[in-house]
Amino acid sequence: MIRRSVSSLALAIALLSPAAVAAQQTSAPDPTRSADAPLVDADGNTPTVIVTGNQVRTAVALPGVEMQKILPGVSPLKAIETLPGVLYITADPWGYNEQNAQLFIHGFAANQLGYTMDGIPLGDQSYGNYNGLSPQRAVISENVGRVVVATGAGDLATASNSNLGGTVETYSSAPLDHYGIQAGQTVGSYGTSRTFLRVDTGTFGGNNAAYVAGTRQRARAWDFNGIQGGYQANAKFVHDDGRGKLTLYADYNDFTQPNEDATVFFRPSAGGTATAAQLYTPYTKPFFYPDFSGYRTGYLSAFGNTPAAQGSNYRNYYSDAQRTDYLGYARYDAHLGGHVTWSTTGYFHHNDGAGVVAGPLGQSITTAQPYLDPAYGTLPANCRFAGNANGIRPAACTALTDAQAQAAGAALVAVTGGSGLITRTTEYRINRYGIISALDIELGAHQIELGGWYEHNRTTQYRRWYAVDVNNPGASTPYIRPLEVAQPLFTQYQGEARIEELQLHIQDRWQALDRLLIQAGFKTSAQWADGRFPVQPRAGSLSGLTGGLPQGRINTRRWFLPAAGATFDLNGHEQLYANVQKNLRQYQAYLAGGGGPWFTGSQAAFDAFAQQGRPESSWTYEAGLRTNRRFGDGIGLSAQINYYHVDFNDRLLAISTNPGGIAGSGITGGTSILVNVGDVKTDGVDAAVTLRLGRSFSLYNAASYNLSKYQNDYTSTATGIGAATNSCIGGFLVVGGVVPTCGKHLPGIPAWLNKTVATVSAGPFEVQGIGDFVGGRFATFSNDVRVNSYFLASIRIAARVPNDVLPLRRAEIALNVTNVTDRQGESTLSIGSATNSYSAYPIPPRQFFVTLSAAF
Repeated sequence: MIRRSVSSLALAIALLSPAAVAAQQTSAPDPTRSADAPLVDADGNTPTVIVTGNQVRTAVALPGVEMQKILPGVSPLKAIETLPGVLYITADPWGYNEQNAQLFIHGFAANQLGYTMDGIPLGDQSYGNYNGLSPQRAVISENVGRVVVATGAGDLATASNSNLGGTVETYSSAPLDHYGIQAGQTVGSYGTSRTFLRVDTGTFGGNNAAYVAGTRQRARAWDFNGIQGGYQANAKFVHDDGRGKLTLYADYNDFTQPNEDATVFFRPSAGGTATAAQLYTPYTKPFFYPDFSGYRTGYLSAFGNTPAAQGSNYRNYYSDAQRTDYLGYARYDAHLGGHVTWSTTGYFHHNDGAGVVAGPLGQSITTAQPYLDPAYGTLPANCRFAGNANGIRPAACTALTDAQAQAAGAALVAVTGGSGLITRTTEYRINRYGIISALDIELGAHQIELGGWYEHNRTTQYRRWYAVDVNNPGASTPYIRPLEVAQPLFTQYQGEARIEELQLHIQDRWQALDRLLIQAGFKTSAQWADGRFPVQPRAGSLSGLTGGLPQGRINTRRWFLPAAGATFDLNGHEQLYANVQKNLRQYQAYLAGGGGPWFTGSQAAFDAFAQQGRPESSWTYEAGLRTNRRFGDGIGLSAQINYYHVDFNDRLLAISTNPGGIAGSGITGGTSILVNVGDVKTDGVDAAVTLRLGRSFSLYNAASYNLSKYQNDYTSTATGIGAATNSCIGGFLVVGGVVPTCGKHLPGIPAWLNKTVATVSAGPFEVQGIGDFVGGRFATFSNDVRVNSYFLASIRIAARVPNDVLPLRRAEIALNVTNVTDRQGESTLSIGSATNSYSAYPIPPRQFFVTLSAAF
């Protein structure tokens, strides 16, 4: 209690005292620019990508106008895949689907990066989210003003507890100063229909402006009959006068996304063998929905088992993610004097969500039987049904006859609705609120920032199982929350976490010389997290569990995380810059799986992390050269090249006790062995250039090289917190439980990336082509399996109606074609094995979209 009181006092001083400071948006391209101001170059154009100036770290900005050219309605995370050092892939062309989304920036995975929207923290973007929401759920795509990506290390003021690597900052656009209506309608492949409407009030009352906007999206998945869709609404109000600026923002999002099942691949080791079921690897695994009868009678056995020949690549009936979010904030930027600005933001976020899988009872029987079979407690362990073997007597079982096993299996089918199916859900709830307060003081050549962020988060996850009624299949669809139409058969477990975040920082930007800017400061990062399980799993229903799921509190406080950097202006066009920064990633307090201490298999393992564990940390070093030149007649050149080195310490690896997820046999879930596998070292180079020839042609190209390697082997039989070994055994085989990761590349991360955007304009016509090269990637921790590289191309052809033809401010029709060459291959990789196996999602096929947009 004393410690908490001290923390509360520190928070009050940091957030309420005028001595507290910080520019919340200093990682924007220009610290003096409003967060929602439009981005243009010296010639009045909107560049494809903006190389930031006057920054000590590597940062690039993508204007919202350019986002919409990629594809109207595209998510901010999908749009930044054109930026150097960024890999983002997912199963749908908008980048909305979160279940199979994958993001890497400079070797860091998505949940090791920081995300904000207008400075509001968005959490770590884990699919089983517990502390935020995706950018596309926080703001309508068409309302995005710009996205800023700091690929090395984010600004000290960034409100995030996961930004071990870089940051992705999304900014909503400002209300227009004149009355206007913007509308857009997109139609295209697989029944796509996206409608967008925005109404701006213009300036009223002298100092006020506002807009309201809404969108509806509907699109069928490309390989099965699942409809992605929902509604979203934004509202923004700004009052700006000489004393300060008040901003109010609200977002509502309700979205359903059909998930995509990955294909499990097995590659036998040299001299090894594989069964026919292991070698069965279909390109896609489409769901059967809505063919309920065909799935039951033509695919499943009478006991709800799947064809043995398909092994882990069986097919589910359907899977989906349902998300409803309410997000709002109020910010006031007070001008306390000519050189002092005090900004305070309060925010709130509520989320209700569900991840749903309706599939074969046989694949879930190891979880269902302990709850639904009255005889389970008296059955010998060798008589309990194995996975995909409901109603089948195990060979070692002598206590049951075949007839008795079949009768027990039939009874389990009956109690789960008589269909041979069962539905598993993970049901989420997030209630979080916070405050960010900042003061920016200019003292001569110094711009001093002091600031603080505090958040309280109450999050709950339920793992529930529901019957699928053979007589009422309409009650089991991807568009219904199961709890709204039926009571669960059983709740396997319920996790509740209370999480408090505190982050303080101080920073000085010192213009030491006309050409030399020095920036230095530090931040603190503290987390108080308490996780409990009001409902514990029944014995035998969750693999790897000894006793109950662990409960307790882990408090992590790091009071000094420094950063220092400088820029030197060589001649008004070229700048040298360098930066060094230490960052920390707090433990994930997600209580339904994932990589946090609360889902390890025993209380002892949890206690080891609470008492001796160390969160992941990193030192990032970067240096580079940027140039911005204008040659007259609209000819310009912007470029940046940077080198970075990362020392990544105490990397945590969650070794699943039942790998596979919804892509394979692991649908029943399992605890993880969370271990510290030692250090990772990364070296890399990014280079990006934008060439503009007047208003008629621009060419952007970015090339990236990344080398991220483990420095240790690890043992897969570890307990407690230690798993890194001092060995470097080499090879690809696991020897005595030791996985040969020393000197091996981090899986899933390509060494080479290249992005190209070329735009040609002629009168009212514009053509833009995008090329995206992703190099080969390793798919196991030992690097014994490598996935081939691929190149994807997309194109946009647009025509703008001349202003004097229609009584409109702007009207345009555009054709977007994604994956022009219809390239097939493996996109998102799901990596969980030391050797031999991995899961992968297919590359979406070529798709066409036509958009008609207008502004009144």
